Amino acid sequence: MPTVSELKEGLWRELALKAELGINGVAISGEALELIQPGIKAQEQVHCLFEMDFETHTVELPSHFYLPLGLTTPFRWNPRSSYRIDALDGRTVLRDGDRVLSEIAFYQRPAFYSARTSDGIEISNIGAHYAERHLFVVYSNECSYKEKGEDCLFCNINHTKDVYGGRQNVFWKNAKQIGETAARAYKDGAIDHLTVSGGVIPERRELEYYLDVAEAIQRHTGRDDFNGTATVAAPLDLRNIDRFKEAGYRTTAMNIEIWDKGIYDAICPGKARGGGGWEHWVKALEHAAKVFGHGRVRSNIVAGIEPKRSTLAGLEYLASKGVVGTFTVWCPNPGSELEGHRSPEPGWYLDLAHKLVAIWKKNGISYEHVFDSHASSDTLQHDIYRIEDELLPVFATAKQLEPAE
Repeated sequence: MPTVSELKEGLWRELALKAELGINGVAISGEALELIQPGIKAQEQVHCLFEMDFETHTVELPSHFYLPLGLTTPFRWNPRSSYRIDALDGRTVLRDGDRVLSEIAFYQRPAFYSARTSDGIEISNIGAHYAERHLFVVYSNECSYKEKGEDCLFCNINHTKDVYGGRQNVFWKNAKQIGETAARAYKDGAIDHLTVSGGVIPERRELEYYLDVAEAIQRHTGRDDFNGTATVAAPLDLRNIDRFKEAGYRTTAMNIEIWDKGIYDAICPGKARGGGGWEHWVKALEHAAKVFGHGRVRSNIVAGIEPKRSTLAGLEYLASKGVVGTFTVWCPNPGSELEGHRSPEPGWYLDLAHKLVAIWKKNGISYEHVFDSHASSDTLQHDIYRIEDELLPVFATAKQLEPAE
């Protein structure tokens, strides 16, 4: 077993590989798919919100996999990638060209995925199991910006519904279904946090729906505090933010997407024109931080569309107000207006992630804040925080085996 110092060196190398896989995607052989059996043995992708692969597909694909030291990597299928997952002597391995890089492991399909709600819907179609120990519920792929042709240019939410709606039951989930799903996932000990999200819908309808969902989760789980995040559009009536808190959500998220105002107007026309505009979203986030508390509000930026300097300015400002600013790697999703464009290089994102973690720590945002406000824990910045603070499970084993000084 390596020492803690050696382990960190290995994890930094593994993180660099993860960044490569996130930007360039990974192919997979038929033999590997036959071995892991997504949807039977391995946890499968559920296209509950976006298609994050490079191409749409009809074959069942896995949701994510683990690198040797434990970093979780989302599976982004790219049949043209030089990286490929293959079967070798009954194991799954990651190759770069003909060179075997390492053995990898796939997350087993959670038991609650095979359960059904009381009205007969398979629970995996209600809530997706995200890394690590998160439940992600998307109540609908409906987005009202589509009606006016004002979808965010990077978004393929409506395209995803059109492609996968008939095969993966992309439909409106009712409060009872969500409550039953949360109860089963918590009962199985599979999750510690859940996020409720969806497309942008009229404000009054959204508020009433989220209140009903919170009540149903509390009733079915028996938990007043179910550690839930309400991901919503910035309400035009800021008093509605208080009502989400009163309903029982521990955190809330309002994703501003772009920090540069000019680029925001061009990339997010619906939010700019019908959602109150950039200034209102910032005002709503500041108000939410006062209502929910420091580190209990999240706002995401789709990184790579605007200059890094602008993204960092936004992340710094949000953190100074007690908001957990996060970023996602921009995937030029199939079906979006920006399909066919290119994300920045992996090193660009690694540098941004290191700088973001430093911003969080400087502003008193703990890993607990990051975990509780985010829909998943498989981002580069999550990993950096856990490597720096030795929070990954592999560190506990290494410390047990290290000789006492």
